[in-house]
Amino acid sequence: MKKYLKELEIAGMILIVIGIFIAHTAGYNYGVWPCGVGMLLLLIPVLYKAFHWSEYAQENQRNIWVIILCIILIYIQVLILKI
Repeated sequence: MKKYLKELEIAGMILIVIGIFIAHTAGYNYGVWPCGVGMLLLLIPVLYKAFHWSEYAQENQRNIWVIILCIILIYIQVLILKI
């Protein structure tokens, strides 16, 4: 499992980018599925690293800050767009 973490992260990021592109060109309903699968693929390495904290402590701290930043950005978008 350890050797596939980077591949899962890259595949997840690629699927998210593809989903965003599809959402802008073909519509939201078609783009949400690749984004969802990409987020699930990104979740696998994050959970693995969380359960092996001592080995990935520095990456885990960076992931926590990235997640906090994403939550703040989503909150700002919701306030601006008032969805």
